[in-house]
Amino acid sequence: MSPRLFCLLSFAMLAACDGGAGQRRDDTAVVVSAIGSGSALADPDAGELDPARRVLLGATAQGLVRFDAAGQIEPGLAERWIVIDDGRSYIFRLRDDATWPDGEPVTAEQVVRALRRTIAPRSRNTLSPFLAVIDEIVEMTPQVIEVRLKRPRPDLLKLFAQPEMAVFRLEGLDGSGPFRATPHRAGVLLRPAPDPDAAEDAAAPRPQETLRFHGERAAVALARFRDGQSDLVLGGSFADWPLVTASGIAAPNVRLDNALGLFGLAIVSRTGFLADPANRAAIAMAIDRATLTRQVHPDWAPVETLLPAQLDSANPPAQPAWAPLDLDQRRQSARASVAGWRRAHPGPVTLRIALPAGPGATLVWSRVAEALYAIGIAPVRTPLDAPADLRLVDAVAPYDSARWFVATACQACSDDAQTLIEAGRDAPDLYARAHRIAEADAALTADGAFIPIAQPFRWSIVALRLQAWQGNARAWHPLNHLRNETR
Repeated sequence: MSPRLFCLLSFAMLAACDGGAGQRRDDTAVVVSAIGSGSALADPDAGELDPARRVLLGATAQGLVRFDAAGQIEPGLAERWIVIDDGRSYIFRLRDDATWPDGEPVTAEQVVRALRRTIAPRSRNTLSPFLAVIDEIVEMTPQVIEVRLKRPRPDLLKLFAQPEMAVFRLEGLDGSGPFRATPHRAGVLLRPAPDPDAAEDAAAPRPQETLRFHGERAAVALARFRDGQSDLVLGGSFADWPLVTASGIAAPNVRLDNALGLFGLAIVSRTGFLADPANRAAIAMAIDRATLTRQVHPDWAPVETLLPAQLDSANPPAQPAWAPLDLDQRRQSARASVAGWRRAHPGPVTLRIALPAGPGATLVWSRVAEALYAIGIAPVRTPLDAPADLRLVDAVAPYDSARWFVATACQACSDDAQTLIEAGRDAPDLYARAHRIAEADAALTADGAFIPIAQPFRWSIVALRLQAWQGNARAWHPLNHLRNETR
């Protein structure tokens, strides 16, 4: 092969591996798409944020700590911290150089006020239910904050690193960085916050340190990347995955996270057919998890337990009573339960299943519907926010605690299970907490209040020049950790 032909083939392979994005020069601004409803900031204390709004908030505002590319804790507003009083007190010292976009310094009093708002009873922040352990947040000095806990919580920092815990000024939703945002062509231009230690003539960021952000539908984001107009797509889930396979984007650009969390059907109505735990178990037994997950992606592994691992529970994950049975035996038992119900309650058994939109959700629906028809149940698909009997839960765990799993799965569970979940929250020490969590896991599993199917499926599309991108269990990819040069 001639050297010229070798070079041409090598260039063509590089372009193919970047799905069109390989044509973007390495010294240009990084263009990011995040799947969501738009490129506008939103208040997390007013309700749940979609992936695009989470990414934008995490880029423009930070909490006391934040996540790095690997999902590990790094300093945010706080430059350092200590844990005292047997884990019941976290003391944070703010960075001297933390400033708002107008140059005003961030003070402890402002941080305390923002965090108190998040943990207030009226807050609709999705993390608020898991912050009840906080007793008080106080300003010790203009640069020192103490978070006092009712009980020890070794996982508190992972909660504080979530974008929902970012500190910002409410009137403009503006934070301290790591980026400053300005509107730009139906999106947002993100420039690194000024470095006070940099020389005056080096204050302006280089083009490759600047980002252009778009919050948009998955189809638009994938088309933008495929056409060489962006470098990164974030926030992908199972619902839009078939669009990736149809887009023609090269495999080296497609990245999957080994996300930790819940993906399954929560029982949200305990009336009629679903009032009987044997009937709830029948639905769980009917689903062919291996076929369902494989239809979406061959590497998407099914699960049958509520907990993915022991985590901070006193026991390994509770196994359902039907776990030893094969699929044929499970469905035979499930059909018997449905037939017995119909003898006592003549007429069809109809269940409403709430799922999100998207082609991946349709694939999941087809397998769930097939399973229910196979045991004599007529399923009806409804939108995710509509009244339903079962609702899909697809959520990445914000921290590595089994209590998050049992609390999130318990949307309409038994009084006994709810009592044990609350006992785990209020346990006086970690030993008692671990045992109450284990008991809650066993109670939820026996109750059939949640039907596990898999772990959350999360994907990103990444240009090869973004060498600092890493997959992680949080499925969180901060924009200041895409390139090795960024801060």
